[in-house]
Amino acid sequence: MPRFDYLRDPDEIERQSFTQIRQLTDLSRFDADQQQVAMRLVHTSGDPGIVHDLQFSPGAVAAGLAALARGADVLCDIEMVSHGISKGYLHSAVHCFLNTPAVIDRARLARETRTMAAMAAWPAHLAGSIAIIGNAPTALFRLLELLDDGAPRPALIIGMPVGFINAAESKQALWDIAPTEFQTPCITLLGRRGGSSLAAATLNALARMANGIRF
Repeated sequence: MPRFDYLRDPDEIERQSFTQIRQLTDLSRFDADQQQVAMRLVHTSGDPGIVHDLQFSPGAVAAGLAALARGADVLCDIEMVSHGISKGYLHSAVHCFLNTPAVIDRARLARETRTMAAMAAWPAHLAGSIAIIGNAPTALFRLLELLDDGAPRPALIIGMPVGFINAAESKQALWDIAPTEFQTPCITLLGRRGGSSLAAATLNALARMANGIRF
């Protein structure tokens, strides 16, 4: 079997990766904190162009950092988001209610997605939390409906569902409504692109900054 000469040190791999990301990505419209999130998304996706769809409402990064500093709950729409979070950087509890028997039964009876049904458990944890939707547009729409009905406000919404049905529409609704009508900051990736890994990467970028790690 051939022996390959390649970089093995994980810290050096990450350092060189972010050096290249800075060289290849137009970060000019982002402030220093926003750049940390943008670069983490480029690192996760391998696509410098992804930053063209990335949007931060005013104060979004600061709100996320403050929430992490006080150990606020982190709410995830699916387990893949939860598993993608680097929990060693957190002092927060990470919750996902998707696979509880009550949620499965509720979804079947209501003929709705399980991610929608799982949102019934969110209001008890929403106040001051970081709410992450990384997969299901229906969950993001339901979160907006809950807030419109008077549910407690999270500190930050990370909205990055992916797909062809409802994904772009749900993120546009988040961007149009959350910062103004609900006074809730958000970070989102407009358009069809998104997914669990990118949503988790956004939280991971915030968590690294909260621990003094920057690139």
